Amino acid sequence: MSQEKGSPRHELQGGSGETPPPGSNGRSRQVAVIGAGGCEQDSEIALLAEEVGRRLAEAGVTVVCGGLGGVMGAVARGAAQAGGTVIGIVPGYSIAEANSYCTQVVASGVGQARNLAVVGSGEVVIAIGGEWGTLSEIGHARAVGRTVVALHSWALTGRDRMEGAPGVVPAETAAEAVAAALAVLAAL
Repeated sequence: MSQEKGSPRHELQGGSGETPPPGSNGRSRQVAVIGAGGCEQDSEIALLAEEVGRRLAEAGVTVVCGGLGGVMGAVARGAAQAGGTVIGIVPGYSIAEANSYCTQVVASGVGQARNLAVVGSGEVVIAIGGEWGTLSEIGHARAVGRTVVALHSWALTGRDRMEGAPGVVPAETAAEAVAAALAVLAAL
């Protein structure tokens, strides 16, 4: 059931300000955040990821990530410390694999194939930095129709229909990346 703008239920569920209203099913909106698992905790990329997580949580958005360390750990930390919900989709069979900031964990048992579950579980994807796994996730995200906000991530070019990397939006700051993701959510 959809909520009319300005209705008490809409306002209670975060329909005012920057917070996008929940989906028509009443669930909170979900943004997948992807990036290098090997980045150092005090690196620029990790600090950006932590800020993205905090800003998403403050906007009332659920963060979905791969549940491990690096960018995944940093975004989870930022969101959790701001009181947000973090869903970690780990590659193995044990929920104990997840970083301690994940509030919900899915033990996928499918290894790297879980990358598709991560990007498919977000209504929009924010890529922060990244290595080869991040590049594959960007490809999966675009293949299933998700917009990707690229924050200090892969610069993509293409030919013919792929020229200009359609559906990939560059961002320079965490604030820009989150604003772009929230705009996509508001348009859905």
